[in-house]
Amino acid sequence: MADLNTRISDFVWKNLSEKHVSGKKDPFWESLRNTGTELWLDTGDMDEAEANWSSEMSALTTNNTLLNNEIQKGIYDVFISEAKSIVRDLPQEERVKEIAFILNAKHGLRLASKFGGLVSVELHTDAAHDIKAIEYYGKRFHEICPEQFIVKVPYTAEGLIGARHLRDAGVKINFTLEFSARENVIVTRVARPDYLNVFLGRIGAFMIDNKLGDGKGAGEMAVISSQNWVTGLSAKNPWQTKLIAASLRSFDQLDLLAGTDVYTIPPKVAAAGRKSLSGKFTSRMHENYEVSMFKSSKDARIEKFWDVDDKVLSLAERLASKVPATGSELIHIAHEEGCEDMFPVLTKEEKSYIASDGKIPVYLRWEKKIKEEKIAPDTLLTLAGLASFTNDQKMLDERIRSIIE
Repeated sequence: MADLNTRISDFVWKNLSEKHVSGKKDPFWESLRNTGTELWLDTGDMDEAEANWSSEMSALTTNNTLLNNEIQKGIYDVFISEAKSIVRDLPQEERVKEIAFILNAKHGLRLASKFGGLVSVELHTDAAHDIKAIEYYGKRFHEICPEQFIVKVPYTAEGLIGARHLRDAGVKINFTLEFSARENVIVTRVARPDYLNVFLGRIGAFMIDNKLGDGKGAGEMAVISSQNWVTGLSAKNPWQTKLIAASLRSFDQLDLLAGTDVYTIPPKVAAAGRKSLSGKFTSRMHENYEVSMFKSSKDARIEKFWDVDDKVLSLAERLASKVPATGSELIHIAHEEGCEDMFPVLTKEEKSYIASDGKIPVYLRWEKKIKEEKIAPDTLLTLAGLASFTNDQKMLDERIRSIIE
């Protein structure tokens, strides 16, 4: 297998000929950067990234969805066909996974070479609940480009454990698919990643789509609370963890959340902000945004996005003191500590709801369980996010399969 890994590494580095982009200095982005916020572009599209890149930007991030968008354009079809010979001795499904890994690494290297910054690369979704797979592929990404690759690991019980093992081995980690301060308290203490996230846009969308409120302020509150918790916990640690306000949806969030450790900014949001905002930024990390909730949402536990209670803190410390060996052990401990709603056990029917509803779960399906604290809105969005990535991964895998068979 070591020989295969070497051949794959050589293959993804071969013919890497991207023309380096030297971003120009931009006072608008410099002002935002001076609040303490690192600026990352959230795209896999090389042309979009180049059109918005400036010298104040330091990284790019992709995910299963963004990578799939690039693969479906057909730009890698010949490359996939060539990769077939590298993995010919593997079983069929392993060939598909290996080529998916190769594509992720290749596209990541192209971005790293062109822009010179850090690049987040994502694991295959099949690894989400497999500690050994998380470690195996995470280390291989790191070996290909240790200085620039950051490995994205999803929020699952196994992800927490696998990410911690990778971090202990010196692999840069971007822990992903979190939606609340309490999830990020657990991640900071247990996984100890370099970066973690709040996907704030979907929080407001969850409220709007389910008629729980107008969505304003909720995602922002989740980010600010997470930032304060992560900063406080990191100050006591020998490692540093930074918070990402992930995938901003509106250009005004560039201003509303200035001072967050990191923004991942879709190109359209970057362009709109550059056009519409004054460019005079100050830190907003001490703001207390008002969140409007309708009366009908009083049992929807929306506050779970930003509140952190003693049960969560107790769970975080227990898991940090001795990291469990398995995901099932971690889930059992969470239930013992009264945090069942963070790691629920779902029925087959409930899993099908998660898969079919898309990125925004249907609240009415879960209303009773949320009221009983058997599951929570942040957990639902995490599960839905992983399911959405899984669907995009399947599309990517199908394209690979159609070319190599």
